[in-house]
Amino acid sequence: MISHSAGTTLVTGAVPVMPTIFDDDGGLDLAGQARVVEHLIDAEVDGICVHANYSEQFSLTDSERQRVLELVSGQAAGRVPLFVTTSHYSTRVAVERTRAARDAGASAVMLMPPFVGATIRAGEQEMLHYFEAVAAVGVPIMIQDAPMSPTPLSVPFLAKLAREIEEVKYVKIEVAGAAEKLRALKAAAGDALPGLFDGEEGVTLIPDLAAGAVGTMCSASVPHELGRIVHDYLSGHEDEASEAWEALLPLIHFENRQCGPAACKVLLKEGGVIGSDAMRAPWPRMHPAVRETLVRLARSRSVFAISSATEAARA
Repeated sequence: MISHSAGTTLVTGAVPVMPTIFDDDGGLDLAGQARVVEHLIDAEVDGICVHANYSEQFSLTDSERQRVLELVSGQAAGRVPLFVTTSHYSTRVAVERTRAARDAGASAVMLMPPFVGATIRAGEQEMLHYFEAVAAVGVPIMIQDAPMSPTPLSVPFLAKLAREIEEVKYVKIEVAGAAEKLRALKAAAGDALPGLFDGEEGVTLIPDLAAGAVGTMCSASVPHELGRIVHDYLSGHEDEASEAWEALLPLIHFENRQCGPAACKVLLKEGGVIGSDAMRAPWPRMHPAVRETLVRLARSRSVFAISSATEAARA
């Protein structure tokens, strides 16, 4: 087993992907970004992830990535664990990004397997070397098994990575059949891979928890609610957790299937946390009817993203 980092405490619960906040002209809104950090900490999240796909990482320049990372790290000031996505096809670039994340105080980094488009991908031996190089930086790793990646990550291979590279502590499974893959990974990797997470906004959260997940890397729309559900479930209150998830599910499903990463920005703007819900072009604008339905579903469930701002205004 390869190890380059000291023992760390396992993060469980809800670790939302933080959106990158822009002004209406598409420039970075760092003041708005700082307010989102405070909002998520107030929401009692178990961690924050930056530079993931729901952060529009593919729309940022390298210098913008660093500015956002430094802002979030400084604003969070160690109050919550920080996960930083450092994915890149190039091993060299992935290592450089991981060093920058480590130096900014990241608790873990998240990477998809290396790929470009639908056809350029790495084989298992190359992926093993890739993750070994990243692990040498000395920070825990979450491997992201995402639908956008064309690179298959089999259960035996993920278990092998966890057994041979100690830094591989987490995996985020958000492909079809997530619960079955999580169950198989728990059986195959055991204690070598304790950090089993799901994604996809928590749309399959309860089945995934039943299969062995200990957390969800959701969007920033309802992390307060999903964190409570995870912790209730893990503490033995499965029925209460299932009931709460089922009540929230129409909103989660609407976000997952109709809105994508724009949803959390709409709710954060509606709640007064940010001034603009702009996505960077060429991302299409959300249709007004879709926005109206999203906000209605959120308001009818009194989600923290909206209700907390209302309560603060009344205080």
